[in-house]
Amino acid sequence: MNSRERVMRAWKLKEGMPDRIPIQFDLCRSLQDYFAKELGVESRYTDNIFEDVTYRISGNEVRLAMGSDLVIVGASEAAEFTKVIEADGTWYNEYHQKLKQGPLYVETVEFPLAEAETKEDIDAFEWPDPHDPSRYIDAEYYVKKYKDEYLVIGDIEVTILSLAQQLVGMEKLLVDMAMEEEYVEYLFEKCAEFQTEIGKELIRRGVDAIWVGDDFGSQTSLLFSPDMFRNMLKPYYVQMIKELKKEREDILCILHCDGAVKLLLHDIKEIGFDVFNPVQPGVPGHSPKELKDEFEDLLCFWGAIDQQYLLPNGTDEEVEADIKEKCEVLGRNGGYVISPAHIIQVDVTPERVKFFIEKAKQYGRYE
Repeated sequence: MNSRERVMRAWKLKEGMPDRIPIQFDLCRSLQDYFAKELGVESRYTDNIFEDVTYRISGNEVRLAMGSDLVIVGASEAAEFTKVIEADGTWYNEYHQKLKQGPLYVETVEFPLAEAETKEDIDAFEWPDPHDPSRYIDAEYYVKKYKDEYLVIGDIEVTILSLAQQLVGMEKLLVDMAMEEEYVEYLFEKCAEFQTEIGKELIRRGVDAIWVGDDFGSQTSLLFSPDMFRNMLKPYYVQMIKELKKEREDILCILHCDGAVKLLLHDIKEIGFDVFNPVQPGVPGHSPKELKDEFEDLLCFWGAIDQQYLLPNGTDEEVEADIKEKCEVLGRNGGYVISPAHIIQVDVTPERVKFFIEKAKQYGRYE
């Protein structure tokens, strides 16, 4: 059984059980470069408009050589775009954010729509061109090279809420949502339209799935009430999925959503999502048994391994026990791809990455 069939069976796209739970993981630049050198494999980067997504859509050769069952592609920066790093270490991306490198992640120094108040302010914003063919050169390459053996995901994370937050700033956005400022839903609409066009371009190039990414929760609860989500955000996700499925009816739709978001999982299914990621562990409502028992018939799962504490700091015994539990519970009757809940960062040793892969294969085997 090759990886493509394994994932299709796991995510209910094909009848029958897979031979084992499929595995997926993302690596930060230092880990990706380390394993590329160790394995003698090219470390190829696709620079996304939003820097963090780069590490979702880069290094497919490295990850496949290590045992990943999925290929992930996305749109790159435009060929004509040049990143200029200033003397203070800051730069601007194609969203006109001013950025700097933080301890682990890139941080926003200036939000381009920090002063937005009206729809006219949103109309004045200059969006990147989603149809620039130079953005899709790598996606075309990977689809052509791997689609016969691997299921290929098109990543459009930082989609509506998260993209709006990156343009406006989190505090301003949440306050303005609560105050029902006139520009807020219009901005959500424009973010949705932009990323829908990116998604359509990836579908036209042959991806099997579209991976949407926005964070509706914190470590303890939702960022806003379920009613606020249903009134202000849900309609734009519904329209986006409708447009993507109009492009190709059988496209698999995946949502990455961090935080304690169990209260929205029925809404997430109603929107049209088929797979829930990253199944963030250690937050209220996300115990493996609770999620599997309540949502097994609604959603497939992808993720659930803790990379905040467990992978960098846990003992081998703790990591092994967690992997075993997730495979036994979330992997019951299929419906699960095992993965760390986020990009594996530099605080995780290469030995621990290999340990995760080894144990995921050991405990993910179906008899």
